[in-house]
Amino acid sequence: MTEHLTKETFLKKVFNYETNKQWKFEGELPALIDFWAPWCGPCRMVGPVIDELSNEYAGKVDFYKINTEDEQELASAFGIQSIPSLLFIPKSGAPKMAVGALPKPALKKAIDEELLSAVN
Repeated sequence: MTEHLTKETFLKKVFNYETNKQWKFEGELPALIDFWAPWCGPCRMVGPVIDELSNEYAGKVDFYKINTEDEQELASAFGIQSIPSLLFIPKSGAPKMAVGALPKPALKKAIDEELLSAVN
């Protein structure tokens, strides 16, 4: 299940950038965050794929969505210039950003390589 994050839930579940200067992931599982907006055509194409993947990777990876219109501070904290932007957050190590509407096979490959290979 994909969860929509607000600034408040982001600070608790992902990264509290108000208290930490250095990256410190708060989550239990690796995560993927979809930065999107309702008016963005490519975002509407990626959205259902993210939802499918959230079911396929249930219990292994947390999936979140951030509406950049509603959460402009979060978008700005990550320097989001274009959407969709996908933030891959491994359990340890630095997160990586991918920009653009990636097809499902590319997303699965990125999840397996960036998020799950370090876990196994």
